[in-house]
Amino acid sequence: MNRYLVMVMRLPQFDTDQIGPHREFLDGLRAQSRLELAGGFADKSGGAYVLRAADLEEARVLAFGDPLHLTGSSRVDVYEWKAA
Repeated sequence: MNRYLVMVMRLPQFDTDQIGPHREFLDGLRAQSRLELAGGFADKSGGAYVLRAADLEEARVLAFGDPLHLTGSSRVDVYEWKAA
């Protein structure tokens, strides 16, 4: 499995009601051993998490299931990450 960095940046229409569902989503990924690391940025502009997936397409499918993406609260971008 490869690593993918998911950047989740708040949009002007950010809905704080989606924070709980987002955390539950991350807990689900963690239970599947798909999530390595996750956290918010100190300036509250968004956050990032590291996924494990077979390929970029699978990582995008997983990340785009995030409630923050589905509700249009945040912009979600996925990058293959070649961490050392």
